[in-house]
Amino acid sequence: MAGTLYIVATPIGNLDDMPPRVAATFGAADFIAAEDTRVTMKLLNFLGLKKPMVSYYEHALQKGEGILRRIEAGESCALCSDAGMPCVSDPGEVIVRDALARGIKVVPVPAASACVTALAVSGQDTSRWVFEGFLPVNRKQKKERLAELLQEKRTTIFYEAPHKLRTTLDDLANAFGSDRSITLCRELTKLHEDIWKTTLGEAVEHYKTNEPRGEYVLVMAGAPETADPEQELTLEQAAHRALELTGQGFGPTAAAKAAAQGTPYSKSEVYKQLLVLQQGQQAAE
Repeated sequence: MAGTLYIVATPIGNLDDMPPRVAATFGAADFIAAEDTRVTMKLLNFLGLKKPMVSYYEHALQKGEGILRRIEAGESCALCSDAGMPCVSDPGEVIVRDALARGIKVVPVPAASACVTALAVSGQDTSRWVFEGFLPVNRKQKKERLAELLQEKRTTIFYEAPHKLRTTLDDLANAFGSDRSITLCRELTKLHEDIWKTTLGEAVEHYKTNEPRGEYVLVMAGAPETADPEQELTLEQAAHRALELTGQGFGPTAAAKAAAQGTPYSKSEVYKQLLVLQQGQQAAE
């Protein structure tokens, strides 16, 4: 009989948050698939356990079938990331997808999740939210992703590393305005935990003179509801909005797509009107 793949959440910072079931699953598993074996080794040392380990990046990068073949041969595997619930914004999702496709039993062993923990203490609207994880590194792709979120009314959650925080805050402020509410959750459950609800503009100013430290979860308020939902933009107004976005560095297609959101017009309609405005600008120059 095939074994079982256990998806095991680990503490996001404070080891005292370790649930008994998590420790028991590690103890019972035949081997562990870890995001970083060095990080997981410290966790096993804390629990007083010794287990064979492999890095699941080898599978995620399609360098081998070793993990799933061992499970199909009858071994049980505990998969874990460095912290929190694995397989969320994480290459472990590939293993879960492939395991289910091959009929392998997948069992969740849940515990803390950084995005949900941050949302709960953010002071932002928790009734409806969307998780974006890490934004694309490529500048063009990043701008396109932010353009897609311009009309998003749900609370939006991002992850960010300290060395990229300033750039990301600048990009968010440029896209959504300096008055947009945001909660910065830093080093959750750790010694230097910090939760700060502010605005994008204030956050940008703060980090001009303060060095970002630790891992961040950014919980940003959604787009405000329009004062009069019956008052719709005209096609020309939507095109002017797209024109403003091109001035911020968005490509014409991405700008038209973003400006069309929440309007009765299609992307192609806004795009055609945008071209008319751009031609008018060129003629005036």
